[in-house]
Parts: sequence; C-alpha cells; structure tokens
Amino acid sequence: MIKIAPSILAADPLNLERDIRRAIDARCDWIHIDVMDAHFVPNLAYSPDTVRALRNITSLPLDVHLMMDHPDTLMGTFMDAGADCITLHAEAEGDLHEMLRTIRNRGIKTGIAVRPATGIDVLAPYLSEADLILVMTVEPGFGGQKLDERVIGKISALREAGYRGEIEADGGIREDNLQELIRRGLTVAVMGTAVFHHERPDELIERLHRM
Repeated sequence: MIKIAPSILAADPLNLERDIRRAIDARCDWIHIDVMDAHFVPNLAYSPDTVRALRNITSLPLDVHLMMDHPDTLMGTFMDAGADCITLHAEAEGDLHEMLRTIRNRGIKTGIAVRPATGIDVLAPYLSEADLILVMTVEPGFGGQKLDERVIGKISALREAGYRGEIEADGGIREDNLQELIRRGLTVAVMGTAVFHHERPDELIERLHRM
C-alpha cells in the first residue's frame, strides 16, 4: 500500500495544527517537513521547533527533508527534536557518507534526495546507506508546482538498479498521476496541495491507499 506523506508546506500557516490534525485524522502515513535555508533553495521554512511541536501531537513518522547547503550544521538539532527520517540532498555540501553514518548511528532512518536535473548515477556510492531515496518531481523550494514527467523514469531506474528501500517522490503528485508512479516502484508519495486543499482528505487518502 502506498504511503501518503502530506507536506506541511501546503498547510495554512495560520492554522498549521488544525490542518495537520485533519491530515492525521484522515489516516495519512507520515508527515513531511520541508526545511529550507533560503540558500540551497530560494525560500525559508521550518525550524527544529516545528518538528518538536509536531512530535508532541503525533506518533506518526516525521519525515524531515533538509533542503540546505550545509545540512550537517543543523541535522543533529532536528534529530534531537524528534525526526524519524532525515533526508539530505546529494547536491549539498559536506561528506555525505559521514552525515548518513551519523544519522544512522542515532537510530534514525536516512534519506537522499536528488533535484530533477540530477541523474541517479550520483546515488550509486550511497544506495546501501540509504533507507529512502527522494526523487524530486519539481524544482525544490515552492509548493503547488506541476509534476515534471521527464524525471519519473528515475523511479523505475532505481528499481532496475536493484534498490529495495523506500522510494519517495515530491512535487505535483495528484490522484490522477499517482498510479503511474506506483507502477514504476514508488512507495511514498509526498502530497501537499492535493491533501491540504482537498475538501475531504479522508476520502482522498482512502482512495489513494487502494491504488
């Protein structure tokens, strides 16, 4: 069954808890938190305090995606705050092997993300160290974008290369395009606008779980 991970970037910032509780009540599987440093991407969002506050209201896995030039400077703080998975970008600065090892030694799941323009060949040295690969299906930094169909082949290519961990996609995923992603090997769908802007997210997630 596909896991649905609503991205809180699409929630109402003035009613964040209300919207997240609504997604939890709708039986989503994970909560996705996009952390942006205004350098790696041209936007700024979410601190460890947000993760800590979420940890206080839910036991669902908190999926923290660090869109940062230097994730090593804050990833420990996010782990302390209650993150269940930390995803780093392959394009970020620093020793990715060492950062993944640090996360794993804390008993936290490891993820690696790639931008649309980055080929999966860069992931080859790290696949055995990653519990999750995040395929960005839009250019990271902003919600509400249209899925770039040119990059979905990365999902099937990862499966063909023998990767057996979770494969997550983020960006423009909707009810009408999710089935194709699942067919290619997707196991976690990050859905922001599609969930938080839906009148009945409970009915939507129920349908998605049946795909």
